[in-house]
Amino acid sequence: MDQKMNVYIWDMDETLILLKSLINGTYAEAFNGSKTVQSGVEIGKMWENHILQICDDHFFYEQVENCNMPYLDVLKQYDDGRDLTEYDFNKDGFGPPSDDLNKKRLAYRHRAVAHKYKKGLHSILDQDMIKSWSELYDVTDSYTDMWFSAARACLEQCAVGDRDLASSTVSTNDAGDTIFQHVNILVTSGSLIPSLVKCLLFRLGDLIPSENVYSSWEVGKLQCLSWIKERFNGPNVQFCVIGDGWEECEAAESMRWPFVKIGPLPSSFHRFPGLTPKDLGHYFSVVYGNSDKKDNDILAPSGN
Repeated sequence: MDQKMNVYIWDMDETLILLKSLINGTYAEAFNGSKTVQSGVEIGKMWENHILQICDDHFFYEQVENCNMPYLDVLKQYDDGRDLTEYDFNKDGFGPPSDDLNKKRLAYRHRAVAHKYKKGLHSILDQDMIKSWSELYDVTDSYTDMWFSAARACLEQCAVGDRDLASSTVSTNDAGDTIFQHVNILVTSGSLIPSLVKCLLFRLGDLIPSENVYSSWEVGKLQCLSWIKERFNGPNVQFCVIGDGWEECEAAESMRWPFVKIGPLPSSFHRFPGLTPKDLGHYFSVVYGNSDKKDNDILAPSGN
């Protein structure tokens, strides 16, 4: 049986979500007066407040802010599997120095974060907070002409098939003789814990599992892509990087992977709503030479 895997590697900010361009006003300014800049700034600042509050209240951010790691499992070797049900994270003495004992304590926190992430924010937040969060999402989606919901829909369409698998989804063709795995990965320049919280707040947590979230804050995006290649590498694995910045573009080029550039401007070739898995299929076909007729018939430029 033939097995193939498509690995979609997404940037977050100004790609799957808009935040910085809302706060600094550049998103609204690009619309030449048809969008109120101040409204976008206020929306962005409300998101910032939600992110920081949830990070601090539920995801140990005050404790781990200066201990950013590139992914949650990076300290797994230090985790002895202790039952954390009654564990008091406020009294375990976690802090400097970064010795084996504190690495174990940090690994405990990472495991607890992964558990909370999998359960979702509805199991953490009270009803008033959930209502406020939902209303803000709808207002933001409307203000950005459905950017957020369109990005989520594209991510969901990329991950067709059985959602029960932790890191990928599977589908078969009509003949039943080929297995396709579709994996969504996030590589963000933001620090790890806030990035995980943003995934949950922006309704991406069910499409990108916590083990597929990477922070390039200290290590750079090329290093993250190298880890991803090592993790998923195989003869029938294809990678595609989607983002808005120069760093992910250069990293993708170094790996010889296709890069799809997202732009927030109304004139941008690829943006949300607009980008579809069909477009991404074209980039796969250009770089990997897919013989699939449907991919080769897609009309989209191959540049970045």
